[in-house]
Amino acid sequence: MSDLSGEEVARLHEEYVLQPWAKQGAPATPVKRAEGIYFWDYDGKRYADMSSQMVCSNLGHQNQVVVDAIKKQADELCYIAPSFAVEPRGKLARLLVEIAGAEHFQRVFFTLGGSDSNENAIEIARFYTGRPKILSCYRSYHGSTLGSAFASGDWRRFAYETGGAAPSFVHFLNPSVYEDGFDRTPEDEERCTRQYLHQLEQQIAYEGPETIAAVLMESIVGANGVLIPPKGYMEGVAELCHKNGILLICDEVMAGFARSGKMFTWQNFDLVPDLVTFAKGVTGAMVPLGGVIASKEISKFFESHPLPCGLTYSGHPLACAAGVAATQYYLDNDICAHVKQLEDVLKPRLEEFAERHACVGEARCIGLFAALTLVKDKQTRELLAPYHTANGRMPAIFAELKKRGFYTFGRESNLNVCPPLIITEDELNEQLDILDEVLTWADHEFCE
Repeated sequence: MSDLSGEEVARLHEEYVLQPWAKQGAPATPVKRAEGIYFWDYDGKRYADMSSQMVCSNLGHQNQVVVDAIKKQADELCYIAPSFAVEPRGKLARLLVEIAGAEHFQRVFFTLGGSDSNENAIEIARFYTGRPKILSCYRSYHGSTLGSAFASGDWRRFAYETGGAAPSFVHFLNPSVYEDGFDRTPEDEERCTRQYLHQLEQQIAYEGPETIAAVLMESIVGANGVLIPPKGYMEGVAELCHKNGILLICDEVMAGFARSGKMFTWQNFDLVPDLVTFAKGVTGAMVPLGGVIASKEISKFFESHPLPCGLTYSGHPLACAAGVAATQYYLDNDICAHVKQLEDVLKPRLEEFAERHACVGEARCIGLFAALTLVKDKQTRELLAPYHTANGRMPAIFAELKKRGFYTFGRESNLNVCPPLIITEDELNEQLDILDEVLTWADHEFCE
């Protein structure tokens, strides 16, 4: 047990820890413990984790099945190099291939997290195709290693582009139906899909398809607002890739592991990617782990060519043991079915908020992967916090939610609702009541 006070824990963090994506020295909430969908600070205040932290604690906090698997593996073998065969590494790889589809996929390259999963998928694609270029979306985030940061489309990549944009990384604009002025009618979705696929097809032609190794896409854009693509868009991108000999990499780092009601979110669409990247939910965030699932064709290629990737902790036994336990937990407890059942609770309530609240422009929800777009004016769709601008409106809303024990995060004008997948209907409704109250407060603060 810790003998430090909450104030001492907070001070250690503020003085000695470099905080990601933030100016240093800012106050941090000291967390004492966590269980299920909740965590507690040192004063005993309880917070509902309505974002699964960074959309990673999919099985809630301190899932005992995963904890026990980690303990058991720690007693047997904590580490062995990637070149050795070890039970949890092989079992997890086989399990992931079976979930993705053993008729299409064969092998897994393990990493430590999402950034290096995407980094290594890029290198695999380039080596396999012999082509240099990677196309990715402006509305995207793929990580903070050098390659994954260059592939990211949102403004966080700017810090890495100190000498200008990286060569061979090309961005294209992907649809955000509401912000682009479309409605969720079949006719508008068809127009939106047609427009964006036409633009991408032109861009591929201008870049030269013979120079493009892969299109890297989040199956559903996560950190930039849970952007659910219009009908037919993802299938259209896959068809453009297939037609031009370009690999399709589906980034499942945030969207994967039952978050959308499917074990992998790309399985909601009529397509099969060539490479699948994953992290976060594979262990329920209890141990760092990520990876790349490779198709049979790519796997066969590397039987006669050396794989140009390597990590000391690739397939770390502790992490893989946690991954086997967590992944089996999703399957044994039919978490996907539970998520789809709760989608029938979450989606209509968020859509009702969009109808009733002046500050809510649109609600998007698939499974327990949801977000609200907050606006200053519903008629003009003026956003509460336009892209890459700073004002106090969104931070004030997040602070008001946190004050009432509802913790989440968002980017720009998006407010994420992505709770742990083990949340109950009663727990979900209790927290949505709090969100409703805060949106009423925001209506009066920012829309009148």
